[in-house]
Amino acid sequence: MGDDLTHFDASGRARMVDVSAKETTVRRAVARGRVVFSPASFEKVRAGVKKGDVASIAELAGVMGAKRTSDLIPLCHPLPITGLKVAVEPDAERSAYVVTAEVKTTGKTGVEMEALTAVMTACLTIYDMAKAVDKSMTIEDVALVEKSGGKSGDFRRSE
Repeated sequence: MGDDLTHFDASGRARMVDVSAKETTVRRAVARGRVVFSPASFEKVRAGVKKGDVASIAELAGVMGAKRTSDLIPLCHPLPITGLKVAVEPDAERSAYVVTAEVKTTGKTGVEMEALTAVMTACLTIYDMAKAVDKSMTIEDVALVEKSGGKSGDFRRSE
């Protein structure tokens, strides 16, 4: 694992990484997170909230978040996203909604930040839609699950 923080120049000033000399490759990233409720609140949210279907609206919000990543994260490159899936699935055993985002591009830099932003945006949307039911819910375990492509190679989180 490298010790160099690539978003700083030799004098310590923040900078966008110059990727112009990097090879264009197919890049893919998957991120996951979850929103955890009390069991009673989870059942209420699953039954429906006044604002609409939580899962489908959160999936759309995740797509929108991924597409706006470079507007939110100051040193991210704007990327042409060539594939994007956001899935929100209930996990009754944990009283949670699990959010998974898969992002693809063909480019000179990866889409890890887009996948993580999709997950966080979807999780925040679930929180916003369900906060009237359960203000104590938590957003947990948001992490990069896997990535492929690029000079640094493939990564897969061990569960």
